[in-house]
Amino acid sequence: MPTSPPSLGQFVAWGPSPLPLLPAAAVVAGLWYLWARWRVTTKTRRWPAYKTACFLAGCVVLFATTTLGIERYSYGLFGAFMFQHLTLSMAVPPLLVLGSPGTLMLRSTPHTGIGYHINRYALVALRSRWSAALLHPLVGIPLFLASYYGIYLSPIVSSLAGNTLGHTAMEVFFVISGLLFILPVLATGPVPGRHSNFGRLFHLFVEMPLHVFFGVIFMVASVPLVPYFADSAARWGVDPIVDQQWAGGLAWAYGEPVGLLIVLVFAVRWRRDESRTYSPEKTDAELADYNDFLRDLSGATAPRMPQPTRSDHAPVSTTPVTQSPHPPR
Repeated sequence: MPTSPPSLGQFVAWGPSPLPLLPAAAVVAGLWYLWARWRVTTKTRRWPAYKTACFLAGCVVLFATTTLGIERYSYGLFGAFMFQHLTLSMAVPPLLVLGSPGTLMLRSTPHTGIGYHINRYALVALRSRWSAALLHPLVGIPLFLASYYGIYLSPIVSSLAGNTLGHTAMEVFFVISGLLFILPVLATGPVPGRHSNFGRLFHLFVEMPLHVFFGVIFMVASVPLVPYFADSAARWGVDPIVDQQWAGGLAWAYGEPVGLLIVLVFAVRWRRDESRTYSPEKTDAELADYNDFLRDLSGATAPRMPQPTRSDHAPVSTTPVTQSPHPPR
């Protein structure tokens, strides 16, 4: 834990984590993404630049949040810990999901040799009941809210925040809970239990007021609600109540711009879905890759399936899908 009083300069100074699990994951994920994008583009196929920018931005934010001085001060300062929590659960996951890493893996991984087994196991995991359950709103929303109400209004944070292993475990949990919450809303790949646009909108707006109310609890509290941070802040001459109010203010305000951006992205996609014209001559690139993989997986040697018609029905199991995922209006 740092000995110098907290300041903006100290927050952005280099301060690597004693257990750099997430920084290492950010570096590995970023390098893999660049390699996968290179493989896709060398096949004379295009990959949207905005997806690359989003995913790499998510990796950079994840790396910075867990390596700069904010990481060291989060071991004892409530406001720093809350900022880190909000960034890991609300900023990093949407950026990673907007990068469509699952689709990129499907396009870049060879369908022979070890790549065949990687794709096969990934597909099995995606189709499993566990995946469908984890991505269900009745799991994702309560889990996301539990990362706030369940941790800070219980002895959990005081028990784990001060030691390296517990602190790192909470950071990992923040990222995972954020991913499980945002995947059903922003994911464009073949995710299980895909929801309607109205369902996704409901998914977003159910959480927002509860998240704001959580921040208000800490803003108006007149006594420290997390004893661990109250004791730690006093060592730097920081008023524990002021520190707690800063944490509550961050929880209340941080999600507003992030939520607005997510809603804007969602609205653009909804508009695109509504205005898309059904055309049997056009095939979605992701669907084509998915069908190719299913044919390789089943050992089929037949040529590409014929183009879809209005009378086609979407088959199930490992039979290639020939119906557009966006039916005509």
